[in-house]
Amino acid sequence: MIDSIPDAYISRKAEILAQFKQILDSHLDDFIAGRIEKMYELKQIASIIGLHPVHLSKVIKLETGHHACYFYEQRILLEAKKLLADKTLAIGAIAHRLDYDISNFTKFFKRFMGITPTLYRKTLETTI
Repeated sequence: MIDSIPDAYISRKAEILAQFKQILDSHLDDFIAGRIEKMYELKQIASIIGLHPVHLSKVIKLETGHHACYFYEQRILLEAKKLLADKTLAIGAIAHRLDYDISNFTKFFKRFMGITPTLYRKTLETTI
């Protein structure tokens, strides 16, 4: 039985997806750490990979079943949850750090979590 597939046999779609995720993760690490001020748009990541943005979007959707923005949103949500665990940070400061105004951050967070950032933070207090 083969434990892993040799790199030579990985499909081009899987290779593109892996490149996309690596670039996105590295970029968002830099953004969250404050080393850069603006988040990449999909067209910038596509340019780095050497693809047209529409092609990149189609490949990601075909390979994962999700749109490219899904991966941005999941990572931002993960970072938001980490930051909300630090009670010394104001929710407005967290929103700003993630490149949102407070209203849009609240809407974004509630869309994925079903509760506001304030209520999420309160649930953390009760579970600790």
